[in-house]
Amino acid sequence: MCDKGYSYPRCRAEVRARGVKALIPERCDQIMNRKAKGRKGGRPLKFDPEQYHDRNLIERCILRLKQFRSFATRYDKLADHYLAVVIIASIFVWIN
Repeated sequence: MCDKGYSYPRCRAEVRARGVKALIPERCDQIMNRKAKGRKGGRPLKFDPEQYHDRNLIERCILRLKQFRSFATRYDKLADHYLAVVIIASIFVWIN
């Protein structure tokens, strides 16, 4: 949950209330609205592009692994079996 679509204030407040550091970039229209308000617009939001890139990389990796049905639905009840599925799926992704 860290793309610009979730950049609205209510969503940011919900994330903050859960104690999670938001890595959501600010949308262009929100930047313009904040600047148009002058001092009452508040401070710009903190955004670290490097952390955003790392999070995006991990998220894309998990989405690639979810293409494997047994990984996405977690049919395996035992942790060892599920770990084996994760490793095999990771190998397939890595090879391709």
